[in-house]
Amino acid sequence: MGYFKLSLKPGIDKQNTEYGAEGGWIDCDNVRFRYALPEKIGGWTEFQSTSGTATYLIGMASNSHTWNGLDGSPYLAIGTDRKLYVNYQNAYYDITPLRSENNSLSNAFTTTSGSTTVTVNDTGHGAVQGDFVTLSSTSGTPGGIANASLQGEFEIQQITNVNAYIILAAATASSTATTGTTTADYQINVGSSVNYSDYGFGVGTWNEDAWGTARSGGSGGIQLSSRIWQFDTFGEDLLCQLQDGKIFKWDTSVGTGTRATLVTNAPTKSAFSIVSTPDRHLVMLGTEATIGSSGTQDPMFVRFSNQEDINTFVETAENTAGGQRLTDGNKIVTAVRSRNQILILTDTSLHGMQFVGTPFTFGFTQLGANCGCVGAHAAADVNGLTFWMGTEAFFAFDGTVKKLPCTVQDYVFDDINLFQKNKFFVGINSQFNELTWWYCSANAEQIDRAVTFNYLENVWHINSSIHRTTWADVGTFNKPIACEFFPENNSAYTVSTINGLTAGRTLVYEHESGVDANGSAMSCFLQSGYFDIGDGDEMMFMRKFIPDFKDQVGDINVNLFLRSYPEADATNSSLDPYVVTTTTNKIDTRARGRQISLKIESSSASSTWRYGTLRVDVQPDGKR
Repeated sequence: MGYFKLSLKPGIDKQNTEYGAEGGWIDCDNVRFRYALPEKIGGWTEFQSTSGTATYLIGMASNSHTWNGLDGSPYLAIGTDRKLYVNYQNAYYDITPLRSENNSLSNAFTTTSGSTTVTVNDTGHGAVQGDFVTLSSTSGTPGGIANASLQGEFEIQQITNVNAYIILAAATASSTATTGTTTADYQINVGSSVNYSDYGFGVGTWNEDAWGTARSGGSGGIQLSSRIWQFDTFGEDLLCQLQDGKIFKWDTSVGTGTRATLVTNAPTKSAFSIVSTPDRHLVMLGTEATIGSSGTQDPMFVRFSNQEDINTFVETAENTAGGQRLTDGNKIVTAVRSRNQILILTDTSLHGMQFVGTPFTFGFTQLGANCGCVGAHAAADVNGLTFWMGTEAFFAFDGTVKKLPCTVQDYVFDDINLFQKNKFFVGINSQFNELTWWYCSANAEQIDRAVTFNYLENVWHINSSIHRTTWADVGTFNKPIACEFFPENNSAYTVSTINGLTAGRTLVYEHESGVDANGSAMSCFLQSGYFDIGDGDEMMFMRKFIPDFKDQVGDINVNLFLRSYPEADATNSSLDPYVVTTTTNKIDTRARGRQISLKIESSSASSTWRYGTLRVDVQPDGKR
C-alpha cells in the first residue's frame, strides 16, 4: 500500500475504548497538546535558589499568591497546614500569626535527668500537638540545661493537659527538677494536611470536653478538614483567610520582620473572603450572622465591609457595609472576580454579586443550578470566562452555565477521592492556554493526579507523575510557581531552626523552566488508540515508518503494540523499542496485527521533542 500519514487528533480520549479511540490518543504523562500537536511539557527548577541548597517550607502548602508592592517589588505568599510564609528578594520569612504572646512563665520547666524531653508548665496554654512556641528570656538553667538550649522555636510534641505540654530541648538535662522562667509566644494552632473522621475512645484533643458528656463533635466522632488558606490583596497588603477561620493581614510597609495580624472587627469564622473591584469592599462568605460570634457561622451568608475599610462590618446608615443570605445550596464554597461582578459558587449553584451602589451596595442574582464547585480553589476566571470543577463534571460560565464536554471525564470522576475535595485546586498556565486541576485519586489522601484543559483548543490531557498542591500563574514572576509536598520528617534546610520538628515539608518550584525535573531526567510518554486497515477485517504488516519530530533533543523510543482482536492482550513488536535519534531517517519494523497502537517515550536528561505526523508503510497480510 505504500506510506500513509498517521494523522491523530489532539487530546486524550478515555471515554471510548482503546479501539474506539482510533485516530486519537488514549494515554499520556508529562505531555501537552499545543497547536493540535503533542509535545513534552516544560521542566521545573527550585524557585529562586541562590545558595544552591533547597529551601523547604514546613507543612503542606494549600495556597500560593503572587503580587507586587507599590514600589513594584515582587512578593510570593505560601500558606501551609503549619505555617504562613512570604518570599521577598529571594528569601523566605515566617509571618505566621501569633494567637498569644509575651506570656511570662515561672517554674516553667520540668526536666528529667538524662533526657531532652522537657515539660513546659503554662496554665491554660491553649496549644494542640504540633503547635509552635517561641521561648525567650529563659533563666535558671532548668535541670542543668543551658538557658540557650531552652530558647528559640519549638514544635510541641505532646499535650500533657490543659496546663502543660512537652517539647524537646536542644540539650540533655543533668537533673530532675521543676524550675526556671521564660517568656512564651504561641503561633496560631496548626491544621491538618488531610481530611479525616474518626470515632471512639482517644479521638480528639485531650481534656477537650467534660468527662462523661457527649462529644461536641456529635455522636462521639471527630470531623477534621485539612487547613486551607485563601489569599487576596488590599492595595499592597496581603489578606490571609483561613477556611472556616479568622482573617489576617500582613502589611508590606511594616516589613518582613513582622507577622500577619488579625483584621480587627472582622468576622472570626468565614469560609472564604475576596476583595471586590473597583469598589474595594472586603467580602466574607459563609460567615457569621453575628460578627465576632463564631457559633453563628452561616455557610450561606455573605457579609461585606464598608467601602475602602476592611475593619468595619457593622451596617449603619452612614456606611456601605451589609450582608445577604443566599438560598440555593448548602454552603458557599468559593468565589472569583469576573466581568463586572463576583461569581459565588455554592456546593450546588452559581450566584452573581454586583456592585449597585446605595442603598443596597450589592445586588445578588442566581445564575445557575446543579453546577456546584468541589473546592475553594477549584474555580478560575480567564479573560471573563469562569471555569470550575464539580463533583461529577467540569463547568464554564460565559453568561450561561455550561457543562464542559470532557474526553477524560470518566477517568477523572470514576477514580476520585471526594472526601479530600477541599484540597483540589486549579492552576492557570496562560503561556499555554491551560487550566490544570490537581486532585486525589480514589485511594489517595494527597494529590496524585492532574487533568488539563486547553481552553482555546478545547483539548484535554492527563498527568499522574507531577504532584503539586498549589500553583501561581506568570505575572508577578516570569514563570509559574508551584509547590510539592514531602511527608517525611526532616528539619534540614528549613527557613528557620525549629527544635523537635516532625512535620513534612514543601519545596517551591519554578515551572516551564528547562526540560528536566529539578535537575533530574523527566520521563514522558504518549500512546495512540489502535488503528487498522479498512474496517479491521484484514491483518496488516507494518514494514517501516518515517519519524517526524520537531526540536528533538535526545533519543526517543517508539513501541508498537499489536492485537488480533479488541479484547485480546496486546503484544509488542518483536524489535521493540525502536530508537529514534536526531539523525534517523526511517525505521524498519516487523510488526503484524489486526490493530496497532503507537507509544512514544523519552526518559533521558535534557531531552525534548514535539511530534509531527508519522508516516507508516503498511500492507495487508494473511490471517495465518
